[in-house]
Amino acid sequence: MSASHMKFMFRWLASGSTIALIAPGVAQAQTAPPPADQTQQTEEQRPTTANTSSAEAPAGVSGNDIVITGIRASLRQSMDIKKNAQGVVDAISAEEMGKFPDTNLAESLQRITGVSIDRSNGEGSVVTVRGFGPEYNLILLNGRQMPTANFGNGDGAPNSRAFDFANLASEGIAAVEVYKSGRVTLPTGGIGSTINILTPRPLDRPGMRATLSAKGVLDTSRNGKDKITPEVAGIFSDTFADNRVGILVTGSYQRRKASVNSANVGWRDGYLGSENNWGSLPATGQTNRPGPTDVYQVQQNASYDLNDIDRRRINGQAVLQFRPMDNLTGTLDYTYSQNKVEIRNSNVGVWFNFGDVTSEWTDGPVAGPIFYSENFAPPDPGCTAPSPPAPNACNIGKDLSYSGSLTANRSVNKSIGGNLAWDPFHQLHLEFDAHHSTAESKPTNKFGSNMSVGNAVFGIANQNINYENDLPIINVTMAPGVDELDPANITPTGNAFRTAYFKDRIDQAQLKGNWDFDGSFLDSIDFGVSYVDNKIRSAFGVIQNDTWGGAGPASDIPDDIFTLETLPDKFPGISGHNDPAMIQSFYTFDFERMVALIDSLYGTCSHPTPAGKPTGVGCLAQFSTDRRIKERTLAPYLQANMVFDLFQRPSHLRAGIRYERTKINSAALVPVPIGTQWAAANEFNITNGPDSAFTSLKGKYHEWLPAVDFDVEPIHNVKLRASYSHTITRADYQSMQGGLTLGNLFRVGGGDGNQGNPNLLPFKSKNIDLSAEWYYGKESYLSVGYFHKDVSNYISNTIVEQTAFDLHTPVGGPRYNAAIAAGAVTPEDIRAYIALHYPSTVIVSGPQTLIQSLPEDPLLNFKIVTPANSDQKAKISGWEFNVQHSFWNTGFGAILNYTIVNGSAKFDNTLPHSVFQFALVGLSDSANAVLFYDKHGIQARLAYNWRDKFLSNDGGGRNPTYTEAYGQLDGNASYEFRKGYTVFVEGINLTGSSRRTHQRHVNNVSFVSPGYARYMAGVRVSF
Repeated sequence: MSASHMKFMFRWLASGSTIALIAPGVAQAQTAPPPADQTQQTEEQRPTTANTSSAEAPAGVSGNDIVITGIRASLRQSMDIKKNAQGVVDAISAEEMGKFPDTNLAESLQRITGVSIDRSNGEGSVVTVRGFGPEYNLILLNGRQMPTANFGNGDGAPNSRAFDFANLASEGIAAVEVYKSGRVTLPTGGIGSTINILTPRPLDRPGMRATLSAKGVLDTSRNGKDKITPEVAGIFSDTFADNRVGILVTGSYQRRKASVNSANVGWRDGYLGSENNWGSLPATGQTNRPGPTDVYQVQQNASYDLNDIDRRRINGQAVLQFRPMDNLTGTLDYTYSQNKVEIRNSNVGVWFNFGDVTSEWTDGPVAGPIFYSENFAPPDPGCTAPSPPAPNACNIGKDLSYSGSLTANRSVNKSIGGNLAWDPFHQLHLEFDAHHSTAESKPTNKFGSNMSVGNAVFGIANQNINYENDLPIINVTMAPGVDELDPANITPTGNAFRTAYFKDRIDQAQLKGNWDFDGSFLDSIDFGVSYVDNKIRSAFGVIQNDTWGGAGPASDIPDDIFTLETLPDKFPGISGHNDPAMIQSFYTFDFERMVALIDSLYGTCSHPTPAGKPTGVGCLAQFSTDRRIKERTLAPYLQANMVFDLFQRPSHLRAGIRYERTKINSAALVPVPIGTQWAAANEFNITNGPDSAFTSLKGKYHEWLPAVDFDVEPIHNVKLRASYSHTITRADYQSMQGGLTLGNLFRVGGGDGNQGNPNLLPFKSKNIDLSAEWYYGKESYLSVGYFHKDVSNYISNTIVEQTAFDLHTPVGGPRYNAAIAAGAVTPEDIRAYIALHYPSTVIVSGPQTLIQSLPEDPLLNFKIVTPANSDQKAKISGWEFNVQHSFWNTGFGAILNYTIVNGSAKFDNTLPHSVFQFALVGLSDSANAVLFYDKHGIQARLAYNWRDKFLSNDGGGRNPTYTEAYGQLDGNASYEFRKGYTVFVEGINLTGSSRRTHQRHVNNVSFVSPGYARYMAGVRVSF
């Protein structure tokens, strides 16, 4: 066990979620497992004291039985289910109706052994299971495949299959199941896991029930006032007509205002010290300069960013159930979620030029920067931005950037479904389920989905950055006479307005059946078929003005548009934040007012596209990328469930096979080239027509996916389990896109381009799971599990040579050959000959002579980069340890789990960027520790979650980014002071843990952000 493992084991601080390890034989879409408040306890299970009296028992429960609620009830139920289950399935269940352990589903999931999360805007967003990131985990809602809408980083067309849990509130959730081993009865798509979100059903809880909760949220990260925001949630359920008809309605509104402040550094590729290129260092002025075989990186840019977040989330569900006969149940449900997020960014930063450089470095073989400094010539007297065009340009000086951005988007998820469950006779159960679900993300204002506007003060004399602390210290000295804190010196510069759109629509129908053989060796057979029609549209456009030398003079912008903002106080708790060398303050600005002003002055939003087409409405860019994918999958399955005695001990065996056949139609909007031009000696251009067109490609594949589960109880209360399965994850949408896009420039040898590949096979994993469990007490057990995954069909890029769009090249054509025959040798001699003897095929545009290609010229050859399945394979293995212990009848209990993950492909930081590396992303150890108390109407817990350092991005196999180890302490407590009336308090990240990422060396920091606590207090009323 490593030192980092040992460190965590001594952090015995408790974690606060209820972990229910649930493993039903078949997930039923129309029902959810009963919550803890409905669990009837037998006389053997009854504790000495309970949270509720027998008078509170629901209909059908005897007054002599005691029904307990809260943490202990959920844990006891989960332990019993885990003991009697087949396969490897973990889950979290609601403690009571409308009371999920955490306010965010992702943050609840991280309490499960082997599950880690990534945070966005300060809250859980996506999950990683056993080292496989969000792209490799399939999300279901009541057994149905869910669409997803996720904009990613906002710099291009969305392409992710990852589900964003931030879209869903937790109050309307009954349970979340995590299937770690393959199940032939479930939709496919997750080699990491399949996660099934279960919502409540009224006929599972007869009678009228309602819960209403309200709380205020205080987020201490906020840059400014008005920190308390509201959250309100309610759930109502009732049954009628002798419990033959039921209705259920849930709803929640949550608003959160927060801030995420960060220091960011962009790095150039990892170079060898012997290389002489645009990333190399001058030979002099460097202390401990990296040696010839040392790998090092230099920063491209660095900034301090202040991000103010306003998130509004609305969730709701309506369910109607009817049971006209005891053997027939129908369910209609509608689920809605809306997540509206606005992020306002203000930043100050610099770009590096690599001229007059001094620096200091650590020793190799991976040399990290300690200090880096650049000097610049002062501005020429009287020279102001924007500078005159070359060749008479004057020096306006080096720029200090005061920039801002606005991200404003709304994601809406809708799902309407129906389910019919019928038992025509004793041995047969049939179920039909269908749904129509959509997920859509789009901008919420006239500027686009992600916009940035630049301003600058010109005249830096020296800029330097120090990496001796966790926080990079950026320092700037201005030239004499230039005051960076005088708003009159702030000049408008470049800008970009990005517009993205994403919609995913899934229509799915499933027929499931089960035949019970009434206690024979062949206990039952499961059979069924599923059809999924998945339709995706992903679009993106940008209006960009590269006027970085100044769009106009500083006098164009009024001083009162700017506000002075301090910096050191925005990074508490991070070493270096109180360094006096750090930039102390900078100017932010009114974003909407600035955009309106520069648009009126410079036509910012009406800037023409390269093709001269209209850019759209307002600042909403016309889509230059528009991808349409239709993915249809038919999947029948068959599974046999067997019960028998092995050495006179009870045993179970489940074996099944699922067949998947998928067809794909993929189309993409691409510019349509109409010709080529020879513009200079070795410079050729492709000319595009006025319009774009869709190009289409098709693909298909099929897979056989077996799954086998076995368990035996060799000793009373000891279970041994083994599972083997095949699982798949489909390729990302960008790799499957059907468009062929050519580079605008080509050379004598030909051109290049990119094309998607809808024929990509899915990632495939062959999985082995082994576990042993000992249930040594009524609410106590320990377990250890081993898993191994053998993954193939990874995607890499390949180059295919082909012609395209009937394009020709003058090279090697009749005119070219005539020039060679006449004695022309150099490219310019050949061009001059053609211009003289074939003037009708030449265009003279100013100083440029453009030679047009002709139909009789040779076809132009392109090297097209396209994704393909590679021979690369990876092996992932690990161990999961779990202990749940109740301390007698004291009400205290504890849970500790630990996951160790190892992979066969790791990134070697000592190899330069010129060497492509295949590495597994997301692998890390993780752990949870839990302490809880549940007695006399009081519930309280502390939760500590920890994740070790991991590779979060491989940089296309060239440059790694690592997320450093992170631990977070959460807590909550509640008190039922009167029957049905509970007050509660909650705390997230109580110790203010910060986050940090770096590249090859720990000094190559790429992101660091301070952590803040978030507090909630409220009241819950139930009746």
